Amino acid sequence: MKKKYRIKSKFRFTLFLTIAMVALISITGTMIGANQAESLTKPTYSEIIIQSGDTLWNLAQEFGPDDKDVRQIVYEICKLNDISADSIYPGQEILIPVYI
Repeated sequence: MKKKYRIKSKFRFTLFLTIAMVALISITGTMIGANQAESLTKPTYSEIIIQSGDTLWNLAQEFGPDDKDVRQIVYEICKLNDISADSIYPGQEILIPVYI
């Protein structure tokens, strides 16, 4: 004898299906990386040629946003170019992050 199933509450059944679909879509999106902010933004850089008298501090103040600490910008420039703040020289090309 085959057992028959009956839906007792259409509201609960519909709610269950809705939650199951949202969970499935969320899990699928996470697995493919569609909802990660890093996958949607690409960092951009400006190439700067160091002039005589330039310092990373001055360049960070000139090219960085006003609401960001200049020390953090200098750190990011050093890390990006694999240099130290006192090792720049005229004619050297470095990358500066573009802050949007």
